[in-house]
Amino acid sequence: MFFSRDFWLIHSKTSTFSLKANRSFLMSTRMPSLFRQIILMCMAVSVLLVSGCAGKSGYAPVTSIDYSKSKTLSPREKSASHHVVSRGETLYSIAWNYGKNFKHLASINGIKHPYTIYPGQKINLKSTRNKGVSKPKKSNKNKVVERSKPKVKKTPIVRHSNQQRSVGKINWQWPTRGKVIGTFSSNARFNKGIDIAGKLGEPVYSAAKGRVVFAGSGLRGYGKLVIIHHDDKYLSAYAHNNKLLVKENQVIKAGQKIAEIGSTGTNRPKLHFEIRKDGKPVDPLRYLPKR
Repeated sequence: MFFSRDFWLIHSKTSTFSLKANRSFLMSTRMPSLFRQIILMCMAVSVLLVSGCAGKSGYAPVTSIDYSKSKTLSPREKSASHHVVSRGETLYSIAWNYGKNFKHLASINGIKHPYTIYPGQKINLKSTRNKGVSKPKKSNKNKVVERSKPKVKKTPIVRHSNQQRSVGKINWQWPTRGKVIGTFSSNARFNKGIDIAGKLGEPVYSAAKGRVVFAGSGLRGYGKLVIIHHDDKYLSAYAHNNKLLVKENQVIKAGQKIAEIGSTGTNRPKLHFEIRKDGKPVDPLRYLPKR
């Protein structure tokens, strides 16, 4: 049985008062001195124990951290005027991280298709008068971040659902079968997509046909991530995967298995799914077919 904190406080004060009263009583009785001291010590210990309980609620604090909520930029990042390319990054992943349109970044930096960038290269995040490409320092260690189309085995198409919804000239379908456990928020501080429950290792499918423009880790709060380019307006992302089954520049079809559900970058197995239109997050439930 649990008692309120007020009960323990009252009981503690009452016990303290009782201790003083009983002490006066014991001292006035004709009782052996040693016996009186033993009784007083026992009463004092009981008061201390009750007082200790008064300062506690009876429940241990539990903290649950969801790292999928840590995708928002810091004030310093929001005010940044440029970004220095790290190994493994692509123009698409940089645009995604800062909430920018990849075509806009390409335009203000003078980067032409296929949008090849290099480690150490400075990417302007804001429009400047000089739209020339910022040349990186020459180094033999630098390698092209966006690699040429890799030779990969063709993955069998698994069409897990015949349900599709046409929005923005794209036929969208659900990226996995699970239940939606987190919905989109227009507030940039919270969820920029939807969270779909799943078990470790369950399949993740492409929501529409397109080309993989990022496959890896490095974007804070996303874990192992796949970003797919659908057309000049739309990108989709699949985060927290346990295993990635596609590579950058790989052309894929709608319904193709691209990853397996995991818990990288978060606190439970699930798929975090986002759609970006012109670089801005939109509610995926407005694009996916109704269940």
